[in-house]
Amino acid sequence: MKKTFFFCSYKEWTFQIYDYLKEKYKDKADFHLIKTRGELREGIKKSAPDMIFFIWWIWIVEKEIVNKVTCINLHPTPLPKYRGGSAIPNQIINGETKSAVTLFIMNEHIDKGPILWQEEFSLEGDLHEVFSRIIEKAKIGFSAVTDSYLENGRPIGTPQDESKATYCKQRTPDQSEIKISDFENFTALQLHNKIRALQDPYPNAFVVCKNGTRLYFQKSEHG
Repeated sequence: MKKTFFFCSYKEWTFQIYDYLKEKYKDKADFHLIKTRGELREGIKKSAPDMIFFIWWIWIVEKEIVNKVTCINLHPTPLPKYRGGSAIPNQIINGETKSAVTLFIMNEHIDKGPILWQEEFSLEGDLHEVFSRIIEKAKIGFSAVTDSYLENGRPIGTPQDESKATYCKQRTPDQSEIKISDFENFTALQLHNKIRALQDPYPNAFVVCKNGTRLYFQKSEHG
């Protein structure tokens, strides 16, 4: 009998991963795309999924779901480092040049569940290049988790080392501002990193000009 997996995400760029998994496992599992919290609740009532994948999911997943179904989340950091929101921008702004795609079993705590799979990727280049690397790593990681589940059943991960945990907060649009004083206090590389870390889909870096008008930055170079 085929297994039933949910793929939960509302970001269009992640649908490449869903399409890949759906095609790869079409003879062994049925993958269903879930885009909203309501769809998730209704889907669980109707089909009782064997496993649920989450990627760039902004809503809190209820304990009832996490405790009932094996839920796997993708976090784009080398957990336990950089738990929390705006993980990609925060890492780049902090000067990190490497990160990792981490897949872990969700529990009632944010980004604290046992790790199933983790692989490094580069944070260099424009943000679209960074997301392309995440997509390719996610295909490999979710495939590894799916293969393991189909062969061995419910996965068991490795507990995270709490002594190495660090945290980051969800960034707000006003934090994208580059102030005049920043040109004196930060290097060209630091400002360049802020600009590229805040390319679309994030609130772009900007400076406030005359009459409160704003000049936004999408690209920069440094030397």
